[in-house]
Amino acid sequence: MADRYFNREEAEELLPMIGRSLERAQEQKKSIEPLERDLAMAAARIMMAGGSQPPYQELVKKKNERDKVMARIEEIIKTIQETGCVVKDFEEGLVDFPALVGGEEVYLCWKQGEERIGFWHGIDEGFAGRKPLKGEDDADEPRNPRMH
Repeated sequence: MADRYFNREEAEELLPMIGRSLERAQEQKKSIEPLERDLAMAAARIMMAGGSQPPYQELVKKKNERDKVMARIEEIIKTIQETGCVVKDFEEGLVDFPALVGGEEVYLCWKQGEERIGFWHGIDEGFAGRKPLKGEDDADEPRNPRMH
């Protein structure tokens, strides 16, 4: 059970902040891709060359830089999730909001770039199981019976 359940309006109020945060995390991810590539290439060279001396100081510097960026990404994701939503894939921009539909615990589903939250899916279904939300006045619209 979630600590907090969202209705569509509550979740959508968070979208601007979540969108900006996801963009920052994605930018950070792009900045470490060259570092990860360099580290992977160095590891492959070490394996192939056997006894050669790798540039340890340079590799340690790149690893430390990568680790700092990863920590920033983790902090951004943590900040988003402190709102009560769940970041499913920050690179794809997939975020779920716990909700209740017909008394069943589900997720309101949002993908970065969508203007509104228009879909939901069961806890075990994931993005592929998205179903359109019904109209604003529909009885099956996710409600917010429990706020913690």
